[in-house]
Order: sequence, then C-alpha cells, then structure tokens
Amino acid sequence: MSKRVEKKTAKRTRRRFTDEFKKEAVALLLDGHSASSVADRLGLANSNLLYRWKQAQLDESGPIASSLEARVHELEVELQRVMRERDILKKALAIFGRNE
Repeated sequence: MSKRVEKKTAKRTRRRFTDEFKKEAVALLLDGHSASSVADRLGLANSNLLYRWKQAQLDESGPIASSLEARVHELEVELQRVMRERDILKKALAIFGRNE
C-alpha cells in the first residue's frame, strides 16, 4: 500500500524594493563597482535589474543627467587610453634605462 505524499511547493513572491534601496544600488554601480558584484552583494537575481533602475533614474533626471553620463563614459575611455600609454612608457624607460 503506497501512501501518496503531497509536496508543498513554496510559492515565490516577487520582491519589492524601496526607491531608496534602488538609488543606493545605482550609486554603487556609478561609483565604479561592476554590476555583477553589486547584484551579488545586494542579493539580486541578476545585474539587468540594476541597469533598468539606472535607466529609470536617468529618465527621471532628464537630459542633463544623460549628457553627464555620456561625458563620464568619454572620460573613462580617455583614462584607459592614457593608462595604456603610461604603461608603455614605463616599459620603454625600463628597457632603455638598463646599464649593460
């Protein structure tokens, strides 16, 4: 005689986040932390949620915030280029500065 065992499945409910939580999460993202690390730290399912929150905040802020975001991106690209140039110059100095 087999007894039928009913499994109780826990129904997952959608989590709701406060506006303050969303703003702090986006601030971490804008401070230079990677989206995946922020999502892991805050217990979010994936990083796409952060990008949606960021876009929503930019839409609320208007065109000034969008232009600032574009300028920040340009400066980050330029910073990466300058850092590569610096590293190349350091290596060249080390090579040409050897006393043989």
